Amino acid sequence: MPFVKKKMFAKEKKKAFLYLIDELGYTQREAQRFISKGRVLIDGEKMLKTAGEVEGAFEFIYFEPITKGLVPAYVDKEFVLFDKPSGVLVHPQTKKTPYSLIDELKFQFGRDANIAHRIDQETSGLVLCARNKVSEREIKMMFQERDMKKKYLALVHGAFKGSMCVEAPLLRSQAEAAIVRMVVHVHEDGKASKTDFKPLEYFPHANMTLVECSPYTGRQHQIRVHLFHVKHPIVGDPIYGQSEEDMIRFLDRTLTPKDRIEKSGGTRLLLHANELEFNLYEKEYHIKSKVDFLAEVKKSLGCELK
Repeated sequence: MPFVKKKMFAKEKKKAFLYLIDELGYTQREAQRFISKGRVLIDGEKMLKTAGEVEGAFEFIYFEPITKGLVPAYVDKEFVLFDKPSGVLVHPQTKKTPYSLIDELKFQFGRDANIAHRIDQETSGLVLCARNKVSEREIKMMFQERDMKKKYLALVHGAFKGSMCVEAPLLRSQAEAAIVRMVVHVHEDGKASKTDFKPLEYFPHANMTLVECSPYTGRQHQIRVHLFHVKHPIVGDPIYGQSEEDMIRFLDRTLTPKDRIEKSGGTRLLLHANELEFNLYEKEYHIKSKVDFLAEVKKSLGCELK
């Protein structure tokens, strides 16, 4: 369990954030953020005032990373890249999340290492992580300024004929139901979004196409929604192209692998973050995933494409 309660003891009255700085080595910003999130407990009650004081025994909820032995795909003195498997969260959803990629990163590279961007839980592939706070700012700025070139591989339904550029604004649903709120739609009031698509190989027996996807913007579910918008949903997508009932079954984990193949074509979302190209500290990097995506496709479909 990554989040654990640690018993602490302050010999004399002291500001809680100063105690966390002095005893555990956090920055003032980190310490005050932890307190505001209720991570300091006195007699089982959360301290929420960042100027609160501690004296004697109290508890601190902190993140204790674990490892499952995931080997990085690329290691540099400023950053590290993991080839994230499908199904692994990038960050924990709750304090009860047993494992996520941030566990692996911090276990192997220390507390200052941090993930610089996100991909969906079911999307596999490259995740870029900074090894220190300075490079973290630089890398996050590259994503923000769109200086990071990204390429994904997707297996989609149907014969995807010819390259195309999709420029369709994306808007998160405003519906009250939580299940519907997570869905993103093409809508004129949405944020500008642009993705280039290039078909790589068509598999007539399965009526599916391997497509290279190059997003210029980084909206949530962008590639998935743009492909669904042009009538080529990604194989295995449990959200786009599915009924609300089946979406709920997927989120409740009551959708069996057999049912999912029947509904969406695959046991997982067949989208893979395959390449990253960027310039960091005047050095050019072009890094490709080492994962055999078509082997992953075969595993998900339970059969050969050809």
